[in-house]
Amino acid sequence: MSAPASPSDSATETPAAPRAPLRSRLGFSGRTLVIAVPMLWLLLFFLIPFFVLGRISLSDPMLARPPYTPLFDRGPDGVLEFLGDLENYALLWADTLYRNAYLSSIGIAFTSTVFALLIGYPIAYYIARSPEPRRTILLLLVILPFWTSFLLRVYAWMGFLQREGLINSFLLWVGVVDAPLQMMQTTFAVQLGIVYTYLPFMILPLYANLTKIDDAFFEAAADLGASPLVTFLTVTLPLSIPGIIAGCMLVFIPAIGEYVIPALLGGPDTLMIGRVLWDEFFSARDWPVAASVAIVMLFLVVAPVMWLQDYLDRRGLKG
Repeated sequence: MSAPASPSDSATETPAAPRAPLRSRLGFSGRTLVIAVPMLWLLLFFLIPFFVLGRISLSDPMLARPPYTPLFDRGPDGVLEFLGDLENYALLWADTLYRNAYLSSIGIAFTSTVFALLIGYPIAYYIARSPEPRRTILLLLVILPFWTSFLLRVYAWMGFLQREGLINSFLLWVGVVDAPLQMMQTTFAVQLGIVYTYLPFMILPLYANLTKIDDAFFEAAADLGASPLVTFLTVTLPLSIPGIIAGCMLVFIPAIGEYVIPALLGGPDTLMIGRVLWDEFFSARDWPVAASVAIVMLFLVVAPVMWLQDYLDRRGLKG
């Protein structure tokens, strides 16, 4: 029989070291794993489609549909040559149709964003300054339209804006107008539809920003004798600039490429780049030109976003 272990022997035994987490053994930190998911999403659904569009936009304009010739090939001397064609982008600059579509889309999106800001800021400010039980109900009312189909809400405006619709009937009944107004198939109808549809995207970032403002700022302004208007202009408005920029971007970016609202509420004179893209892809089936239109529109959207991001970083207003 073996002798029992002495207390001194058991005291000298070292406990087994705990195993490192799997992410540490693989060389990944928790931060890397968290960032990897959205980065993979952007790679699959943004970068890869972007490069595919870029590849198609540089194809021979005579080849409207695939298969396309390769972009690079080795010449007789073995040197790698670029075979892409920039004629599609030259067409966008030369043809007034595309230039007018870009300018019209930017103008309609900008005007709609301004009106959404003028309407959404007071609503967000009122919700942010409301007591907690009422604030929850008001936020629910802002989000409530998302529970209804987007198409049904746009179709409802078609009923409101028609010559025999509710708005014209009310104006005729109160005697404001003598004849029905032409509201459907106009730029006004498109802007109204965009403002109504994307107004919650303006309200929610503004509300989130306004609720972060410390009440001590307002108390300090009141102690210094500032009126409510002066307090708003010198305290609330400057501190809410990040929310204003975020809301404007959330409205302007989808509005510039909107297709459904102009197609249902706009007329033949309402030219937006979303309709041009649809016509080039599905009616004319000219994929290289359509891809060029999409690439240029993407840069038109990304440029102001990058400028605003740089502005926020320089002014220390990020967050």
